[in-house]
Amino acid sequence: MTRGEEAALHAFVEGRRPALFRSAYLLCGNRDEAEDLVQTTLVKVVLGARRHGRLESLEAYARKTLVNTFISGRRRFWRRERAYGEVPDVAGRPVDSDTGLMVRAALAGLAPKQRAVLVLRYWEDLSVAATAQVLGMRESTVKSHTARGLAALRAAVREEYA
Repeated sequence: MTRGEEAALHAFVEGRRPALFRSAYLLCGNRDEAEDLVQTTLVKVVLGARRHGRLESLEAYARKTLVNTFISGRRRFWRRERAYGEVPDVAGRPVDSDTGLMVRAALAGLAPKQRAVLVLRYWEDLSVAATAQVLGMRESTVKSHTARGLAALRAAVREEYA
């Protein structure tokens, strides 16, 4: 890579880190895990850009890498155990009844692919076709995951307000 390409890659990493972190946090629901996910994603993006030369769309490559890294991390056996910085005082329900906290808690209860579809569709504001392309699935599968994920979120919100 030339110095100009390296500088552009560095600028991309610095500029996209906050947006990738927000998406990663919505996927993971945990700040530390989201930071690890973003770091892993950016390392893969930089290595991929250096290995393949100039990638066509660095933004799409980064988004796809983020989601794929998240999903593959959820498949691992050791990921079933969760580490916490502080032990919560109360188990189960969040103490704060803020809607954002409730939605994030409900989002964390979804299957990883449903969560990825909802984050890409409604947080990243991607179309069904773009989401299908990022995740490597058919549009009908994206629509199915969207419908089931939204139904599960609605049920969790109704349960919270009941």
